[in-house]
Amino acid sequence: MGHLAFDVAHLLAGGLVLVSFMLLYQGRLYALLNVFALHAFVLALSVAWQAEVQDAPHLYVTAVIALTFKAIAIPVALHRIIQRLGVHREIETVVGIGPTMLVGMGLVALSMAVMLRVTIDADPLARQDLTSSLSVVLLGLLMMVTRRNAVGQVVGFMSLENGLVLAATGAKGMPLVVEISVAFSILIAFIVIGIFLFRIRERFDTVDVQALDKFRGGRR
Repeated sequence: MGHLAFDVAHLLAGGLVLVSFMLLYQGRLYALLNVFALHAFVLALSVAWQAEVQDAPHLYVTAVIALTFKAIAIPVALHRIIQRLGVHREIETVVGIGPTMLVGMGLVALSMAVMLRVTIDADPLARQDLTSSLSVVLLGLLMMVTRRNAVGQVVGFMSLENGLVLAATGAKGMPLVVEISVAFSILIAFIVIGIFLFRIRERFDTVDVQALDKFRGGRR
């Protein structure tokens, strides 16, 4: 069970990093939301496997939260918000996809170099999850920086949070109260984000955050 546990955890954590690269590659909103749903689904599988390996039943709650809210409810709701807003389906980026992917690979290499050295005395399974989680967090930050569309930035933020959940479960889990508070925080943040997107659309007729900079410049 030891080698199997490590191999499956390695596969799932690596799969989460791979799907993060898929998020960076997407140029259309609907495809981006579908890939994010896949991102949350892989996270749910990874957390469920950690629950089995660690014999920590409370982690199944985290897996169910990730599957229900992130893989199903939030992508469906964002699909409907995009349809109601009537926003453009193309995602504008600050830099091209190619340079973004190269920077992403550099960030993953940096995560491996830093985390594997820092956690040299830790459990091998925890080291693997922590290394992958740092990669997911950095790729989420990169997505937020390189996307002009507000929806793309929101997805980048949520993928970043997925990396934090992976880190917490890999480090022998989180207390149940923390998991529940995280779920409510995500729900509240999503409601605020939805209102925010509607207000941007109403005021500027777009969700491209570059319009905010132009408006700010026009007021000076």
